[in-house]
Amino acid sequence: MTDPQGQENAMEDRRLLIVDDDHAFNQRLARAMEKRGFQTDTADSVREAIGKVEAAPPAYAVVDMRLEDGSGLDVIEAIRARRPDARALILTGYGNIATAVTAVKLGAVDYLAKPADADDIYAALTREGDEKAPPPENPMSADRVRWEHIQRVYELCDRNVSETARRLNMHRRTLQRILAKRAPR
Repeated sequence: MTDPQGQENAMEDRRLLIVDDDHAFNQRLARAMEKRGFQTDTADSVREAIGKVEAAPPAYAVVDMRLEDGSGLDVIEAIRARRPDARALILTGYGNIATAVTAVKLGAVDYLAKPADADDIYAALTREGDEKAPPPENPMSADRVRWEHIQRVYELCDRNVSETARRLNMHRRTLQRILAKRAPR
C-alpha cells in the first residue's frame, strides 16, 4: 500500500544537482532553475558530485557528459543507485548515439546536446514518464545518422578498427578515412 503523504513529499522535493566543469555555465543554469522553483546545488567534478549524491541524493540532476576527472555517466549511475526515482539528464557538447543509449540505460531520462537553454532543460526534467519529447527542429542528416552508427559500432568494438570494419562489412582503409573525418552536420 502506498503512502499518499510520502508521494506528496517526494513530488515536492525540488532539489537539483547541476554538474559541469564550466563554472560560469553552472552558475547561470543554477540561477535560471532557481527561478523555475528548484533548490539548486552545483558540482564541478565527478568526485564532488558523487560526494554530494552520497550525502543527500537529489530529486533532479543535470550532468555534463565529459568532466575533467571522468565521465558524467558515473554520476548518473551513483544517483540511480542512491535514489531510483530521481530524474537526471545528460547535457553534452560531444553527443553521439552510443553515449546517449548508455546514459538512458544507466537511468538518465533524457540526453540534450549543448547549447541547451534553461527552458529545454526544465522541459526535459519535468516531462511526464510516458510523454514524448517534441521532434527536433533540425533532425540529423542521413550522413550524420550513418556516421553515428559507425561511431557506435566502433565504440562497441573497443575502438578496434579491424573488428569494426569486419562487423560493418567495410574495408578497413575506408573505415579509417571515415573515422579520421569530422562528423557531418
